Amino acid sequence: MLSRDDVRRIAELARIEVPEEGLAAVQHDLNGIFGLVERMRAVDTAGVEPMAHAVDLTQRLREDKVTDTDQHELFQACAPQVEDGLYLVPKVIE
Repeated sequence: MLSRDDVRRIAELARIEVPEEGLAAVQHDLNGIFGLVERMRAVDTAGVEPMAHAVDLTQRLREDKVTDTDQHELFQACAPQVEDGLYLVPKVIE
């Protein structure tokens, strides 16, 4: 269990201002979190495979192929200046 001095020190290290009147509430909350962690550690997890997600789902994948048509020339036709397939833009920084 954390003491009030422990909570003050943690708040100082985390650069969090905890007013004196809120110290008891933070102490209660932190002790509750640590209690939950201890209960979770007490569970026997031997033989349990680690999971990436709580629900065992597989992602449907599509074939990786190009579906859009090449419109490079169409887009460059309306550009103000083009040279060798590149868009020319005015110099902005001297």
